[in-house]
Amino acid sequence: MKTIHVATASLALLAAGTSAAFAQSTDDTWTGGYVGLYGGVTDKPEDSSTDRFVFDTNLDRVYGDSVNTAAGANAFSPGFCNGAAQGATPAAGCTENKGGADYGVRGGYDWQMGSWVFGVVGEYGANDVRDAVSAFSTTPAYYTMFRKVDRIAALRLRSGWAFGADSANLLYLTGGMAHAKLENEFTTSNAANSFTTNGDTTGFGWQAGVGYERKLGENVSVGLEYLFTSLEADDQRVRTGPGTAPATNPFLIVNRAGTDMRRSDKHFDYGAARATVNWRF
Repeated sequence: MKTIHVATASLALLAAGTSAAFAQSTDDTWTGGYVGLYGGVTDKPEDSSTDRFVFDTNLDRVYGDSVNTAAGANAFSPGFCNGAAQGATPAAGCTENKGGADYGVRGGYDWQMGSWVFGVVGEYGANDVRDAVSAFSTTPAYYTMFRKVDRIAALRLRSGWAFGADSANLLYLTGGMAHAKLENEFTTSNAANSFTTNGDTTGFGWQAGVGYERKLGENVSVGLEYLFTSLEADDQRVRTGPGTAPATNPFLIVNRAGTDMRRSDKHFDYGAARATVNWRF
């Protein structure tokens, strides 16, 4: 992914930037607490070849049913795509999923033993990464589910190696857990049925990454970090109701109350390259 190459090059540049301009007096230990900010960019979420819509036509909460026309044909035979549909048929294409800004606040505590540094860091922030999947019916019509990270909190451990004059440089690995509030949206060109969503949901998962941090005096440090996030999202469900559609409508044939649909893949994975600045105490 592009941000992996950007993060790798940036880490190398920052590690090399130990010029006289930053050669201030530093404390000889990383032990202590800190608070700070982070900001950067995310990759577009990883596409899943298996993500599609799945259906529950008899409303028994078991997904995997086929939505059929009155003639018995599969109403969703035109297929599915990763991304947002651009028209009522697959021929119109789908836009790619998108990355965006990544930003938030952080705080933690480090301990140093010799050249080894280990610690804990907590973060709270948001980003603009967006993940969508679309379905096409024979009507023709499109149906698109979107999800994005509205807020995310993380708690991670980190362990690394301090080096250079006064141990002012730190290379580290980090990993831990993350919990996010996900903002869900649904759009469709179907004007006959009614559609009711279950609103915003949450996702729980893990993060792992690598970083470089440089102390600029006793109280300030700056760094670069690449972080991969993998969330398992709660179901984003949509109830397709009668609206103005007749009883022969494919969504209503099995159960007049309608059909529930959700996306098949709960995983929401993306990477982020970010810069950090910390006040240490």
